Amino acid sequence: MSTSLAVVLFLAAALATAYVLFLYPLGLALLAKWRPKPVFKRWDPRAVSVIIPVRNGERWVRQKLESVLALDYPMNLLEVLVVSDGSTDGTEEIVRSFSAQGVRLLTVPAGGKPAALNAAFPLVQGELLLLTDVRQTLRADCLKRLVSCMADPSVGVVSGNLLIRRGNTEEEESTGLYWRYESWIRRNLGTVDSLLGATGPIYLVRRSLVKPIPPDQLLDDVYLPLCIHLEGYRLVLEEEAIAFDEPTELRSEFRRKVRTQAGVLQMLWTFPGLFRSANRMRFHFLSLKVGRLALPCLLLALLLSALALPGPWRWVLGGPQLLAYALALADPWMPPGSPGKRITAPLRAFVVLVAAALWAFSILVVPARSLWTETRAAAPRSRQAGGSENGSRFMR
Repeated sequence: MSTSLAVVLFLAAALATAYVLFLYPLGLALLAKWRPKPVFKRWDPRAVSVIIPVRNGERWVRQKLESVLALDYPMNLLEVLVVSDGSTDGTEEIVRSFSAQGVRLLTVPAGGKPAALNAAFPLVQGELLLLTDVRQTLRADCLKRLVSCMADPSVGVVSGNLLIRRGNTEEEESTGLYWRYESWIRRNLGTVDSLLGATGPIYLVRRSLVKPIPPDQLLDDVYLPLCIHLEGYRLVLEEEAIAFDEPTELRSEFRRKVRTQAGVLQMLWTFPGLFRSANRMRFHFLSLKVGRLALPCLLLALLLSALALPGPWRWVLGGPQLLAYALALADPWMPPGSPGKRITAPLRAFVVLVAAALWAFSILVVPARSLWTETRAAAPRSRQAGGSENGSRFMR
């Protein structure tokens, strides 16, 4: 590689990387501050159907249903449907024990989450649908807050806010740090205009706007909201509509990130309208979603071009990159709680999650369903032991 080409490639990769990781998020934050687009909110009780798809969730389902039934919402306006997607454990028996409280069970052959949701949609009557996963518990006031946002006729989807309990290890803390970064970006997107998806464990949609989800789609919480967005509706975030979740290990987060990034790749050919000028969020989609997919290639170009520079510049600009990757590789052997672990754990989390974006391209050569894996999280904590709702034991 010639010196001039190496310089051009390094500068281009450095600028693009900085844009994806820092400049775009900071610009978005400023735009959200200077030009917010408020959501009109008014509490107006409406019939809501809660749909909980689950496969082999006996570890979580009792606590989940208890949190749903404890919602501060008129029970005569609430119906709850659990869809067992081919569960082979005690999930269905636990759900049946709630039948006297109005909880219904639908059993379907194992076919994936989209198929489970599609089976549920025709069987519920609510004007609004609350789609929520089995693992996360809900704060009592969350549904009221979500429904209040539907007083704005421009809103088609309201996403709740996921609070992650603080991890017990540096690995779990680093994963939580990444989620806080993601949540900050999502909050600003919703303030500017519209999200580019929803928080899968907790989002509310207008039933009249719901469309069947193709069974091979990896991200129902992106596919369905984007269908609604492209019809002209806003996808907004209600920060105070909170679901609580347990921290996850980095290995589990890697698998989840592979699936989500592969799902974004699906959207590129599923929704060509995202690239058209009629999509008012096109700039944000390209900057955020497409930029994240390109990030592994940008970082590789940044390293290789730095190492191709002459003389001391090779080590001035390439050395820190090599050191960062070496520290990330060394993280599994760093003693827990040591000062070095506080440096290596975030670096490892960053490298692993960027690698997940690269691995997501495997969807081009393998069936999409093969990228579905169970998310492994810490054991559920009791609602009393989960900490106060003021965030003292949670990470936003």
